[in-house]
Amino acid sequence: MRVGVTGSTGFLGSALVTALESRGDDVVRFVRPSTSSTSGRVVRWDPERGELDDADLATVGGFDAVVNLAGTGIATHRWTKNYRQGVMTSRTAATSLLVEALTAMTSGVAVLVSGSAIGYYGNRGDETLTETSTSGGDYVAEVCREWEKAAAPFARTGASLALLRTGIVMGRDGGVLERLVPLFRAGMGGVIGSGRQWMSPVSLHDQVASMLWLIDHQLAGPFNVAAPEPCTNREMTKSLAKALRRRALVRVPSLALKVALGSELADNTVLTSQRVVPHALLESGFHFTSRTIDEVIASALA
Repeated sequence: MRVGVTGSTGFLGSALVTALESRGDDVVRFVRPSTSSTSGRVVRWDPERGELDDADLATVGGFDAVVNLAGTGIATHRWTKNYRQGVMTSRTAATSLLVEALTAMTSGVAVLVSGSAIGYYGNRGDETLTETSTSGGDYVAEVCREWEKAAAPFARTGASLALLRTGIVMGRDGGVLERLVPLFRAGMGGVIGSGRQWMSPVSLHDQVASMLWLIDHQLAGPFNVAAPEPCTNREMTKSLAKALRRRALVRVPSLALKVALGSELADNTVLTSQRVVPHALLESGFHFTSRTIDEVIASALA
């Protein structure tokens, strides 16, 4: 199977590429024109300029599937006006350019798996959220809606469009644990805010496995990618401290986070409450190897 991947050098993308290549798939990476270190076949593109190398596409000769993971990190910087705009356009511009190119290919593409996030639902307290739940009203929810909207025209080809509403991915070499583990090891880990806010984690292993599942089964629709058993921040803190054999006595007040990160960024990310369940994936027959926060952390630290 020939699979195109955008965002192939990121935390999720690099893990997906490794999994695809290990099972014998032909991977084509979408890369910036200045990229020189990537091996294998590539398609050069510059979404900000709306440019994609048609000669590279012609050389590739078509795809069986494409996974779109391109996008600037949403919580890696304070949310200045320019950064907020970059977060949005890095997703919408890349997705629109990709969809335009794929729909113009005469060979056709059987399935597009396009990124989104559980941020689509906004801050929802204790409410249990499935793929049929409404979208939220905050900035992250808006980004996710526009991201999904940019992918929507692909479905008009009659092919399958799967939308990845990804939860908090936990793996050893990236994502949230890359920042938390050193703090916990140093004895500085602890509950964030009230600790009652719901989190919807997923192991990197299950995240990658779910993308392969959507590709292989050519599934369509939105899919929550989160472990079947959400947890509170307090439960996650306790689980990580236990796994690392450390005490987690520190409590990070909400006000301190708002001062450090900016009120909107803190409220939309580390303080938000999202109790998400992967109803559509489970209904499709997908099996999670890590269902609880203890299992997710064990998988991530293995």
